[in-house]
Amino acid sequence: MEAAEIESLAKRFFDAIEQGDVATVTACYDEKVVIWHNFDMLEQGREDNLKVLTGMIERCPTRVYGERKVAVFAGGFVQQHVLTATRKDGKVVSLPAACICQVSDGRIVRLDEYLDTAQVAAFRT
Repeated sequence: MEAAEIESLAKRFFDAIEQGDVATVTACYDEKVVIWHNFDMLEQGREDNLKVLTGMIERCPTRVYGERKVAVFAGGFVQQHVLTATRKDGKVVSLPAACICQVSDGRIVRLDEYLDTAQVAAFRT
């Protein structure tokens, strides 16, 4: 993939989460994608990750990935951002994070997500 295609995939993926568009998120993932989080050191597959994202979308009806910094490398990209969301109860929460994504054939095949663990609980309430 060319750098512009990888950057476009990154934008499409995070824009889809902002918009609550789980179908587009699904389309961005390879069927056998592996997602890893620093806070539990576990890997999960696509379906489990989509359940987590769906839950977050339900708990936080509005989401914005601000301060996006994307760096493309051969076979993937790194994105640093601050996810700011408004929960159903009206509370605004923020979560600094970085994601390292490996891509193949136009899809994300691995996503390693590094979150500020002190902020994660606010998104699960």
